[in-house]
Amino acid sequence: MENKKNPAETTGNQTKDEMKDDPAIDLSGTAKEDVSPEEKIASLTEELAAAKDQALRSLAELENFRNRKNREIADLHKYESMSLARDILPVWDNMGRALAAAEKDLNVETLIEGVKMMHQQFLDILKKHDITRIEAIGAPFDPNFHESIAMLPSDRPANEVIAEGQAGFLLHDRVVRPTQVVVSAPKQPQ
Repeated sequence: MENKKNPAETTGNQTKDEMKDDPAIDLSGTAKEDVSPEEKIASLTEELAAAKDQALRSLAELENFRNRKNREIADLHKYESMSLARDILPVWDNMGRALAAAEKDLNVETLIEGVKMMHQQFLDILKKHDITRIEAIGAPFDPNFHESIAMLPSDRPANEVIAEGQAGFLLHDRVVRPTQVVVSAPKQPQ
């Protein structure tokens, strides 16, 4: 009587799933003896071709994903200022209205009041977009935030900002433009 061996014993450490895919093994426990080496090679060649095809499809899918993300990032950079532009346009409109009103009525106080309102509106828009003004007057000179345009003798402590030439701004914590400042210097004895 023929002794049937367990398929796991005949093939080493193969699992049932691995044995199921092996054409040389019958899961009933007997080895298939009618599979020729050519058939086994053909079967393995088909598996290899399927694996290569799957790998190529995966690479193509990954490349398409990269291209799509690169386009999205490019569009994001291209249109990142859209919100700021939409918020600034009302200031532009108000400037036009102020100029038209000034041409009709030469009331300087009204014009000054309108310009002050537009200035505040503009600062509010900048703040909404995390752009804040660097407050400099009275602060110690800091080359990270200030650009010295002059030093003047003063009664103030040395290296204190005593005047602004041009306002500076931060975007979050980065300097967009440093504040141009006049810095105090000790008075020279006379």
